[in-house]
Order: sequence, then C-alpha cells, then structure tokens
Amino acid sequence: MTRLQTPPEGISQETLAGLVTEAVQQTLVQHGVLLDAQALVSASALAGSVAAALPFLPPAQRHAIDSFKGDWTALISEFFRTVPDRIASGNPRVSDQASGRAPPEAGRLQNIAERAAGLQSTLLEDWAGEVAGSTYLEEKLRIPRSTLHRWQRRGEVVALRKGGRKHVFPLAQFVDGRPVLGISEVLSAIANPRLAWLWLTRPAPELSGRVPIEMLREDMVADVVRAARTVS
Repeated sequence: MTRLQTPPEGISQETLAGLVTEAVQQTLVQHGVLLDAQALVSASALAGSVAAALPFLPPAQRHAIDSFKGDWTALISEFFRTVPDRIASGNPRVSDQASGRAPPEAGRLQNIAERAAGLQSTLLEDWAGEVAGSTYLEEKLRIPRSTLHRWQRRGEVVALRKGGRKHVFPLAQFVDGRPVLGISEVLSAIANPRLAWLWLTRPAPELSGRVPIEMLREDMVADVVRAARTVS
C-alpha cells in the first residue's frame, strides 16, 4: 500500500479538505472556468471534502471504491441532482451528513462495501452463483450476442467482469430468455454491478430478509426497486 493510500500523518481531514479546496479554486480560476462567486466556492469546497474524505476511509471501503469501474461523472451528476430536493424538503439524512452524523443505514452500507471488497480475492462463481458468457447464452438461452450487448450498454442486465475485459452474466437474472423486470432500476440505484448483484442475491433487511432476485422472479418489482433506492 502506498503512502497516498493511507491517512496523512499530522494533518486532520478538515485541514486537508481546506488545502484541496484552495487548490481546486485556484485551478478553476486559472483555467477560466465560468462560475459565479458562490458556485466557485461550492464547487471547490465539494471537491476538497471528497478528496479529503477518501484517505481517511477504512482500507476495505477504499478497496471497494477503487474497484468501481462505472461512470463516475454520471454517478456524481445523479447525486447532485438529488441534493437540492433533499435540502428543500428537509430530508434528515442530509442534515445528518452535514453535521457529521452517520445516517442509520450507514453501518449496513459499510458492511455491503466491505463484503464487496472481499469479493476481489474470491472466485466469481463462489459468490455470484452460476454465470455464463455470451456463447453459452446464445446457444442455450437463444439470446443473440447483439441483444445481450445492447442490454449491457443500456444497463438492463448485470454483467460481471471476469479477468481482463471479459464479462459473464449471472444466470439467475434470466427468465424466458430475458433479464427479469427491475434489473435496470436496481442498476440505476446501485451502479457498481458487483455491489448490485451482491445485494440482489443476499437476504435484504430492507425486504424483511427476503432475497431481492427471488422477488424479482416473482414479479415483485416495485418492492425491490424501492428497497434498492433506499440502499443507494
């Protein structure tokens, strides 16, 4: 583990955030980014807070974040689209986060992230169940490769990276040669496919201990999607 991956010695998270905030603000000004004064301050402060938080996270959480291969820009944009509405509605979770208090579900989400980090050193089949590549799905389930890849691009099917650039697909998500309804909504809420499939295949406290993928196979889509959004 490099020094940059460990909490800095002799500096607090708050101080580090201030230093990064100042550096980001100077960079934005130097490159002529057109923001009004308040937006410039907010953008710099947000960047500083995010950058300063990461070094102080437990190793398991940092590992889980490092393993995320999705679109960070889209994920951050989606987060910021929800913040104004939460603030306007007085959502207690926003207040808790702003005051430094972890929301009630933080412990459960940390547990999921830690379990996901542990998956990196575990054989895929040992935790994901039966998986198959596009050749098997085309031959056995009669799913054309073009259709499978289209589902993958649209986020309508869980695709898990195995090895270099190869992806495999958990078989439990297919019914009658198609992904079960609700998969795309779950992936929208939980962008990391490994985290999403981990949540889908384990008893969920949000669903009274039921397994989400089993509920999707029983067409209980609304309940599962609502729970996934709560987790996200």
